[in-house]
Amino acid sequence: MVTLPPLPALVPGTVRHQRRHPFPHGLRFKTYQWLFDLDAVPSHGIIASFPVSDHFGGRAGSLREAVTVFAASRDEQVLEGDRLLMLSAGRAFGQAFDPLTVFWCIDAQGQVRWAVLEIHNTYGDRHAHLLHPDDRGQARIPKEFYVSPFFEVEGEYAVTLKLGPERVAVSIQLQQDGADVFSATFTGSAVPATRVNLARAVARTPLMALQTMARIRVHGIWLWLRRLPVVQRPVHDEQVGFL
Repeated sequence: MVTLPPLPALVPGTVRHQRRHPFPHGLRFKTYQWLFDLDAVPSHGIIASFPVSDHFGGRAGSLREAVTVFAASRDEQVLEGDRLLMLSAGRAFGQAFDPLTVFWCIDAQGQVRWAVLEIHNTYGDRHAHLLHPDDRGQARIPKEFYVSPFFEVEGEYAVTLKLGPERVAVSIQLQQDGADVFSATFTGSAVPATRVNLARAVARTPLMALQTMARIRVHGIWLWLRRLPVVQRPVHDEQVGFL
């Protein structure tokens, strides 16, 4: 059973990326995300908003509709009494770059029925996976989407999702040819989304989307300078189930 913090919540935390092959290299930075119920999407004007145009196909009437339609395309439903939660960086000061958005479907008994990972790359493409985490929040899904220009679109992800009143964490381990080659994690602690806490989060991480994208691009330039081979980006067709 999942015990949730009061929602909506801010989740200040740390992002870590770690490459293990063919040589170790990583990055680490502070950021914050929002955790909220899709029946009560927060809006703080230019400071924080969550427009549906930033997710899935961008054409749904609401985020709840977008998630519901995508889930139905993967033979899942939102049942009476279910809650849909979203963990996202959102749009701030007119900018949005959210590499990973997580949606949870939680039933009336507090059990996670399914989850959706929506991945955005730096080229403007989007791809989503529906998964069924076990009691430990773990699941495995195939890698189907071009994210890093230095990894082939092959292998699978070992995913761990943690959702609790004191700790919110998302971990994705990329495994190729039987080896762990890359990991990306976000770990944070939820706090009430008060004006004071929001002001603190924004002061610590102003222009969050631009900073995140800049760090990822600098990371990529460093790898390119090390002469790591670049994988050609395939054409990415919009997924079935995107509105």
